[in-house]
Amino acid sequence: MARPKKCRKVCALPSHTAFMPRQGTCREQVVMSVDEYETIRLIDLEEMTQEECARQMQIARTTVQAIYIGARKKLADCIVHGKMLLIEGGDVEVCPKGKSCCTQRGCCHREEE
Repeated sequence: MARPKKCRKVCALPSHTAFMPRQGTCREQVVMSVDEYETIRLIDLEEMTQEECARQMQIARTTVQAIYIGARKKLADCIVHGKMLLIEGGDVEVCPKGKSCCTQRGCCHREEE
């Protein structure tokens, strides 16, 4: 029997959930989950390490690594092949305080350090 998925903590749902190339028509689309989006945001935009990202999302570092690799592959597929990117779904729990909480050291998602 497979182990149940652990709910991933995210600061907020993305404000933009669809991206497409300006040129041509998009016949194909790629769906990125909200937890994949969150790893891209935390690691690439907020410049967190995978360990810091794992603490923030309250999951294992190895899980973050796997999610991040999958998310980057999806981004590359969209950019190289001109596919539409949709961000939706995933087993996530959204912070009730939103992004303002998660930019501070005392974020309610982070375990006490």
